[in-house]
Amino acid sequence: MRLKHLALGLAVVTAVPAAVTTAQAEDGIYVPFFTYRTGPYSGSGIPIANGLVDYMNMLNERDGGIGGVKLIVEECETGYDTKKGVECYDTVKGKNPVVITPFSTGITLQLIPKAAVDKTPILSMAYGLSASADGDLFPWVFNPPATYWDGASAFIRHAADVEGGFDKLKGKKIGLVHLDAPYGKEPIPLLQTLAQDYGFELKLYPVPGAQMQNQTSLWLDIRRDRPDWVYIQGWGAMNPTAIKEAIKIGFPMNRLVGVWWAGGDEDARPSGADAKGYSSLDINGVGANYPAIQDILKYVVDKGKSQVASKDKVGENLYNRAVLNSVLIAEAIRTAQKLSGKKQVNGEDVRRGLEALNITDARWKEMGLPGFATPIHLSCADHNGHSGISLVEWDGTKWQTAVPSIEPIKDKVLPLINSTAEDYVKAAAGWPKRTEACDKSS
Repeated sequence: MRLKHLALGLAVVTAVPAAVTTAQAEDGIYVPFFTYRTGPYSGSGIPIANGLVDYMNMLNERDGGIGGVKLIVEECETGYDTKKGVECYDTVKGKNPVVITPFSTGITLQLIPKAAVDKTPILSMAYGLSASADGDLFPWVFNPPATYWDGASAFIRHAADVEGGFDKLKGKKIGLVHLDAPYGKEPIPLLQTLAQDYGFELKLYPVPGAQMQNQTSLWLDIRRDRPDWVYIQGWGAMNPTAIKEAIKIGFPMNRLVGVWWAGGDEDARPSGADAKGYSSLDINGVGANYPAIQDILKYVVDKGKSQVASKDKVGENLYNRAVLNSVLIAEAIRTAQKLSGKKQVNGEDVRRGLEALNITDARWKEMGLPGFATPIHLSCADHNGHSGISLVEWDGTKWQTAVPSIEPIKDKVLPLINSTAEDYVKAAAGWPKRTEACDKSS
């Protein structure tokens, strides 16, 4: 289950000016990031890479790290290719990383079996295997604040709200335009369940990786089928192409909704005013008007320690999404230090920190990110939280919040997560049982 290799020949590790060091973990807390700044997914990968690294660098520059310990930040270029992602993992695991951030569902699926063996937690923030939200069966994997099944159900709830109720979905056609890869296929089981329960017809439109920028025939099929709604589970060059093709066939923008990874500024900006009304699910605040984002500008960007092309890229949707990812890591490290009584924490400590993560509204404000995301509280059993989904709409030039909060259809999502997690474990011979301590007080 890996993506077809599409990237150019890449060096395994790419340097980040003033950010990367080859120092070993004993000199600090080692946090590697798997990124892709080149290749067909770079349009989405570059802002993600910048946000991940810039927030960690800001903590180093402003605070001296976390708890008095510097963060050692390193990027490993994957080109969004699963094989290269596994190579990155093999490269970094000997440096004692405290957490692995794959930023690819295909890579995540390959690394899940390795996490318990190597005692290194995997943070697949709002991506990866939806069933890994079950902390009892996947104690080393975390995917807050929402799974792809939560997202797909939030989209269906939004469609139902617009149509006038879930009963109004009966007889409707709903299309899923998805990357023909593990990431793109992830929402299908949940959507199939909801189609049966609510009586709508689900139409699947897979986009092969090699055809991301050649979707004309697919959208002609959509024009023929006349779905009432279309949901996009795309990434990289696929997203702006899909929006352009939807516009070309006259598909109504207010019936076109993307998952949170289809809501980058570079996804909608190429179509400009023609994309007005296109909406995307979201899990983070947009814009640079947060004290912590201003600190990134002050301590990192203005000092020439960032790879952002221009300052106005700071605060864009995917950049801020990556900041959210780094916030989760930083808070898990802080929590791990508190729980363990150690400043120099390791992967096992950070796993405990993730499992005890509790970011309240007050804590978001303390961090200089008031209202940036909803409260995130994880536990031994729940490694996701299943919350925090909003809807943003493209106004022709930028994203605006259209629906502040959409509740996932949890009574449909949670049973599917439980049953799928159990099936996964049964199918994996010798799957290790949970042996890690659970901090019940969290």
